[in-house]
Amino acid sequence: MKKLINEKLNEIENVFNEIKEDTTFMEEYFHYLKTFVGRPSPLFLAENLSQIAGGAKIYLKREDLNHTGAHKINNAIGQILVAKRMNKTHIIAETGAGSHGVATATVCALFNMKCTIFMGQEDIRRQKANVDRMILLGAEVKAVTKGTGTLKEAVDEAFDYLVEHPDVFYLIGSAVGPAPYPEMVKHFQKVIGEETKRQMMELEKKLPTAVIACVGGGSNSIGMFTDFIKEDV
Repeated sequence: MKKLINEKLNEIENVFNEIKEDTTFMEEYFHYLKTFVGRPSPLFLAENLSQIAGGAKIYLKREDLNHTGAHKINNAIGQILVAKRMNKTHIIAETGAGSHGVATATVCALFNMKCTIFMGQEDIRRQKANVDRMILLGAEVKAVTKGTGTLKEAVDEAFDYLVEHPDVFYLIGSAVGPAPYPEMVKHFQKVIGEETKRQMMELEKKLPTAVIACVGGGSNSIGMFTDFIKEDV
């Protein structure tokens, strides 16, 4: 089993390393970010919140205005284009709160690919609205009943399925798991920070004093922080 997983991961890593330097691939990726996702997302000056906070200017990067309502779609578009490059036709994914599941189901519908989402039984109960959206988009939602019936078990079940079905592509939504997934998620989410930096320079002519992001699986925060980490502000 370990050998098979390593072979799959090596295959994905080889393709990912190719596409990072492939201008045609990246042009296609940014094409879908613009025309399908709706990027660039706005940078909004929260004036009321700024006043409450004592006058510091607080800007909000409005990833909630992306198609599907979250940042997850950035990575989903990128990874499904990798899967397409590998001639994969069946996408699997895990989801907890459901945002990544909805994003994955959305891009699968866009590219006419089979979609299977693994989701803990307890999360399915709590996130019925997102489950309904996934099903409406044509995804099969598989309930995972092991353990606590939440995200951890959904990830385990998805990896088990990956081993048993060589032709699937596992589209991971968080900056977790074995290489190349954390690097791949960062690569397709860094557009958040890159846009924010450009927008701040246009609006304020300088970089922000602090950059703050929420952290769960890490895809949002690593996407925001990547282009700012190298700055000495």
